[in-house]
Amino acid sequence: MDTHTVSAARDQRQSSGLLSILTLTLCAFSVTTAEFVIAGILPQVAAGLAVSIPAAGHLVTAYAIGMIVGGPLVTLLTVSAHRKPLMVTLLLVFVAGNVFAAMAPSYVALLAARLLSGSVVGTFFALAVVVAASLAAPGKQASAIAKVAFGFNLAMILGAPLGTLIGQQFGWRSTFITIAVLASIAAALLVRLVPVHGIPTTGSVVGELRVLKNRDLQLALATTAVGNAGVLMFFIYLVPLLTNVSGFVPDSVPALLLLYGVGATLGNLVGGWLSDRALIPSMIGLLLSLAIALALFWLIGAIQPAAPLMIFVIGALAFSVIPGMQTKVLIAAQEAPTLGIALNASGFQIAAALAALAGGEIIDGSLGLGALPLVGAAVTVAGVILALILLKRSRS
Repeated sequence: MDTHTVSAARDQRQSSGLLSILTLTLCAFSVTTAEFVIAGILPQVAAGLAVSIPAAGHLVTAYAIGMIVGGPLVTLLTVSAHRKPLMVTLLLVFVAGNVFAAMAPSYVALLAARLLSGSVVGTFFALAVVVAASLAAPGKQASAIAKVAFGFNLAMILGAPLGTLIGQQFGWRSTFITIAVLASIAAALLVRLVPVHGIPTTGSVVGELRVLKNRDLQLALATTAVGNAGVLMFFIYLVPLLTNVSGFVPDSVPALLLLYGVGATLGNLVGGWLSDRALIPSMIGLLLSLAIALALFWLIGAIQPAAPLMIFVIGALAFSVIPGMQTKVLIAAQEAPTLGIALNASGFQIAAALAALAGGEIIDGSLGLGALPLVGAAVTVAGVILALILLKRSRS
């Protein structure tokens, strides 16, 4: 075989690998849009199903519970399954959940549809990361994972605002239909472009479960849950905060969510760079900065010109801590990375579930909607304390 033929074959493999990874990026975009978009259409869902805003917020809780329980459980039950057929199956279940959501005749039916969709997402997230790394060229695994992670950020920048806009213009059911169509396209591309061979399965259930005894992993997962709960409380109820506290008209909400997403993307890049250089210290500093930013929104969020700047800053800080949290979990769970990532996704969703429930109680209680950013700041400080314990353990 001559040099030209070898070079052409190598280029073809690299091109195929890139297309496979970009397909995983689209998959990540689809499933993450479904998670975040509900915050933008809460008022429409509440009005359409004749429930309160706090009750509509429980739709976030249902999705989160699906991920919390489904992520580790599905990962363990499918521990020996071939990765590609499993990913396609999970994505099709996700499509079905969103179709059911679009057709839901009642609030309870929509809750069930969200629970179904969320139950497969945690495992899919974990598989997307593992598969992307296995498809990458030697020494390019981190770049491949970053491309998949970009799908998560793109969902925040484009998916959530566009889904909100679709919901406002054509009704909230149209948002779920759009997500189902997008995920169906992603599933078709997954079948066509992601190779069958070369994608590893994991080990035994016993081997995976052994990692649960790791104290560093337990603490890292707790830091993920608590460290994110405060800002998730802010984000889940961001639309009513913007309209009722900051005084923005509903038509401006998609643009403000886009601003949050742009900040999130930049924060993710900066957070990854900082985490490579000082993993836990950067996590502590970023979480503390996030707590301060949330407290500042409580102070000046009612000043309309200041609110967009604070939204951008909070979005940037919220996502800047995620690379460090993921890295710490992967280090602690290196013997069972798929389960570790699934558990971390569950930890994040535990935060979302508790944030939605607590936020609804605060809105209905004496503190009211305007107190959410301050309460979120206090919860984030608790995350700082857990990160400090992680730092102490790493130095002992």
